[in-house]
Amino acid sequence: MTAMKERFSENELTSLRNDLLQGGLIDFREAAELVQIFLMGRGYGVSPQAARDAVGRVEMAGCALPVLQHELENLALVM
Repeated sequence: MTAMKERFSENELTSLRNDLLQGGLIDFREAAELVQIFLMGRGYGVSPQAARDAVGRVEMAGCALPVLQHELENLALVM
């Protein structure tokens, strides 16, 4: 697949996706915090605004795993 497969395991991505879906993605701020925590825990930094923007795109795509993976890859590359 992509280089993201090497950075984040499918289990990690699925777990984050499930967390986002359980929260209903209703509160973008909380969902963005989850994304930030996920990335910070793996050595990446991300701005709150960039995380909110990414969460919005993931939500519009129905939280599809490939979209989540793509957005995390883009956020991780920022640093």
